[in-house]
Amino acid sequence: MLEGLFSAAAGMSAQQQQLDAISNDLANVNTNGYQSQRVAFNDLLYNDVNIAGSQSTDGAGANAEFVGRSQAQGALRETGQPLDVAIEGRGYIQVTLPGGQTALTRDGALGVDASGTIVNSQGHRLSPPIKLPAGVSPSELSISADGTVTAHGRTLGQIKLVTVTSPGHLVSLGGNLFGTTKDSGEPHAASGARLLQGGLEQSNVDMGTDMATMVSTQRAFQMDSSAIQLENQMMTIANQLRA
Repeated sequence: MLEGLFSAAAGMSAQQQQLDAISNDLANVNTNGYQSQRVAFNDLLYNDVNIAGSQSTDGAGANAEFVGRSQAQGALRETGQPLDVAIEGRGYIQVTLPGGQTALTRDGALGVDASGTIVNSQGHRLSPPIKLPAGVSPSELSISADGTVTAHGRTLGQIKLVTVTSPGHLVSLGGNLFGTTKDSGEPHAASGARLLQGGLEQSNVDMGTDMATMVSTQRAFQMDSSAIQLENQMMTIANQLRA
């Protein structure tokens, strides 16, 4: 009888993880370049059992796990700002964190710090860095599709687009930034991706789909909760019969 409790509890835990992912997606629906989370369900360990010559399985429910982020292209929004760049295709912009670690992001809302170096929205410098010469303002910059930054015909650097072998294994660092792992592979040049100056990629979250999934997930959570209550009632009855 305890297996029923274990299965229902595991189901509730799995549905809660799904709800957490949906909540995070909805909270970032207006975050530039945000990629929605993907959750998958799988069976927990099941064992073959033989009861009275009948083969069956005995286990403890389901499990949920994050399996990466959606690589779908978000809608592109024109801003007209010279340092706003939208990534079209699969790729990331590299930035350098204060500790020297390289991080990846699809948020193309760039700016310039006090030293004239181009930074992302959190103030992290691009990798490799690009610095504006004295007297050159952001409005004078031109950014081509391959990321080459020029001003008055002079090349200042290149915003390099990179990708990894397995984007699903990138780890979130917060602030719409991702770090590489052994499973994701090291960054390398992105093929087929390009930058569009004067625009930003919006979140790829589909609110309609997420809201529908949230409702079905809540119903599944309620069913697992009801199953626990029923199991508890059955155990109570069994204990009373034994008494």
